[in-house]
Amino acid sequence: MPDQATRRVVTGLDDAGRSCAVIDGPVPRVTPAANLVWRNRAVPADNSGNADAGGGYEMEHLHDGGVNFILTEMPPGPGETAFMHATDTIDYLAVLSGEITLVLETEEVVLRTGDLIVDRGVIHGWRNDGTETAKMVSVTVPAHPVGKGRTV
Repeated sequence: MPDQATRRVVTGLDDAGRSCAVIDGPVPRVTPAANLVWRNRAVPADNSGNADAGGGYEMEHLHDGGVNFILTEMPPGPGETAFMHATDTIDYLAVLSGEITLVLETEEVVLRTGDLIVDRGVIHGWRNDGTETAKMVSVTVPAHPVGKGRTV
């Protein structure tokens, strides 16, 4: 269970065209582990309107040409097998709290609060061998395949 809700502030324009916070509240929790903080369906992004583009995350979001900003909360599960996969994306991740193990084909890398990761579409998996829920954010951007390409 997550320790506390993560606050999300989204800017936009008010009815007079002035900058304002259009959303100020917790990240929508639709799934237990990964939830969208925000999603742009295309690049460049369409910043018009004030509709909420957060919510549930689905694996298909990785491969439809959009950009995703995702909050992942991973409960402890020492000894569990990491789900190994590759995507046709480049992912920028930051560990917000806890400890997460990045499992690669040739090694494992323990990541701690404040660590930053650039995952360039290689085969990888995640595991939480710690004693507390780990929390990380990621931004996924469509990319050309690397190696054999995506597996999910």
